[in-house]
Amino acid sequence: MVPRLLLRAWPWGPAVGPGAPSRPLSAGSGPGQYLQRSIVPTMHYQDSLPRLPIPKLEDTIKRYLSAQKPLLDDGQFRKTEQFCKSFENGIGKELHEQLVALDKQNKHTSYISGPWFDMYLSARDSVVLNFNPFMAFNPDPKSEYNDQLTRATNMTVSAIRFLKTLRAGLLEPEVFHLNPAKSDTITFKRLIRFVPSSLSWYGAYLVNAYPLDMSQYFRLFNSTRLPKPSRDELFTDDKARHLLVLRKGNFYIFDVLDQDGNIVSPLEIQAHLKYILSDSSPAPEFPLAYLTSENRDTWAELRQKLMSSGNEENLRKVDSAVFCLCLDDFPIKDLVHLSHNMLHGDGTNRWFDKSFNLIIAKDGSTAVHFEHSWGDGVAVLRFFNEVFKDSTQTPAVTPQSQPATTDSTVTVQKLNFELTDALKTGITAAKEKFDATMKTLTIDCVQFQRGGKEFLKKQKLSPDAVAQLAFQMAFLRQYGQTVATYESCSTAAFKHGRTETIRPASIYTKRCSEAFVREPSRHSAGELQQMMVECSKYHGQLTKEAAMGQGFDRHLFALRHLAAAKGIILPELYLDPAYGQINHNVLSTSTLSSPAVNLGGFAPVVSDGFGVGYAVHDNWIGCNVSSYPGRNAREFLQCVEKALEDMFDALEGKSIKS
Repeated sequence: MVPRLLLRAWPWGPAVGPGAPSRPLSAGSGPGQYLQRSIVPTMHYQDSLPRLPIPKLEDTIKRYLSAQKPLLDDGQFRKTEQFCKSFENGIGKELHEQLVALDKQNKHTSYISGPWFDMYLSARDSVVLNFNPFMAFNPDPKSEYNDQLTRATNMTVSAIRFLKTLRAGLLEPEVFHLNPAKSDTITFKRLIRFVPSSLSWYGAYLVNAYPLDMSQYFRLFNSTRLPKPSRDELFTDDKARHLLVLRKGNFYIFDVLDQDGNIVSPLEIQAHLKYILSDSSPAPEFPLAYLTSENRDTWAELRQKLMSSGNEENLRKVDSAVFCLCLDDFPIKDLVHLSHNMLHGDGTNRWFDKSFNLIIAKDGSTAVHFEHSWGDGVAVLRFFNEVFKDSTQTPAVTPQSQPATTDSTVTVQKLNFELTDALKTGITAAKEKFDATMKTLTIDCVQFQRGGKEFLKKQKLSPDAVAQLAFQMAFLRQYGQTVATYESCSTAAFKHGRTETIRPASIYTKRCSEAFVREPSRHSAGELQQMMVECSKYHGQLTKEAAMGQGFDRHLFALRHLAAAKGIILPELYLDPAYGQINHNVLSTSTLSSPAVNLGGFAPVVSDGFGVGYAVHDNWIGCNVSSYPGRNAREFLQCVEKALEDMFDALEGKSIKS
């Protein structure tokens, strides 16, 4: 299984389709149509973004062996070294040369883009739990705006404003500013907009600003992953103007953009949503949405049956909708309930194939649940942040707003599907499988209140390194070993970059974890602090390498993909049990932090693993963990808390309790 990849390294990110033209502003340039009006066109930097480098093969092998060192005993490590040596001097060298040549012929993209799409779209596992993550919004700071209808209207209007701003080329380009005082200024923007697109990246680079790839953004809207035998397809129809709304497993659509491309009046949108919320139709006996949680080949076959039973037009409406708004009929009880509901729910009220589902519970708790093949956390987080900011700071409606007087019975269309016996059987089977799988998932979360980013930075430690070290210590305490660990890192600084893997388990974290967990009394606080500093430095190096496209995982993945494409027998390196083990990511981790995010989460990527979503805030650390039977998320979190307490004690010069 493949880790789903939320985000790491580039906070606050942006994107439009490859080379998509900016649209004229004639259509709907009135007030309230746009989130912002950037003077630098959205895609200004896209053409001049640097290309994702292919690391040198010798560097990849060195990095791979360094990551294997803490996971293998001496005998196993020597075998793996031998496999690496023969790979580097033999078939690996040939494949690497072919990959470099292929990359030179495809300068419009990156060497990982095609293989990565293939990996996601060819996977036959259900997208639920295996791939799709969620991010939950913080509540609206004005409590009365968390009313379900008010928030649904405001979130919907802000999302459509984002769509319009993006397509008009008025969304600020996504830029990572290392020196915002120089680069994030109106003066710089006025200058850079006159630099041709083919050179603009270099202009930003000169002031220590790094524009990020925005090629994924166009897939945010009007997009769906379509199930097909052996490999799915991504579908986008940016001409469609309607929203898909799910409630109680029923499907509704209505236009949110008029024929001129203007946003329909927010009070009309509010009226239509009110009409849907007051519809007394019962939940369907056979909820169609379950099918999107099926094995992809099974779903592809059932979808063909759906099409041939007279549902083609309705499916097209579902697939082409701007996005899917899910209105749930119950409030959220606590953070664990929030995670379960936003990650999978009961299967009836989500269309898991949609590029994203915007889910709003009865109490106004809101999240984005997204399909992962089309894009990574950077694009989704930018959308998330902008929608939160716009809906809370310039809301389209207030709790006192009166919905427009309009005949929603005419404007809102309820989609009814014709179901044959074979389809009913398919839905029943999908429901049974869904229910059985969800019962096995445990989620728990913790908030460590003793300190966060501010304290750790004063100690000259990387906050992310400390969080990752806590996970290593926790697993060692709970299970007595060091295991393959995955942390995702964005490579959006490059054209069509996706992600690279940081491998947080190292010889340094292993040594430090063993000192804290097994023999704390044998080390002074100073010695423990020194070990933490070593871990932090090495983690910082790994993070920097990954962000610059200098990890080893994607390179080895691309070489393997190339060997398969050329029909070459799989090289021995990939048959080595150690290669299988390092890619069996027992600890799959991903971090994001933003003032808009309450928490995010995902399922483990292997049956005996943990899915660890976390964020290091200024003065506290949040961690949201999932597990299947055989692993204990609650106990793991207790061990994480103990690890953090011990490290904070050591940093304050106190002795560590066993």
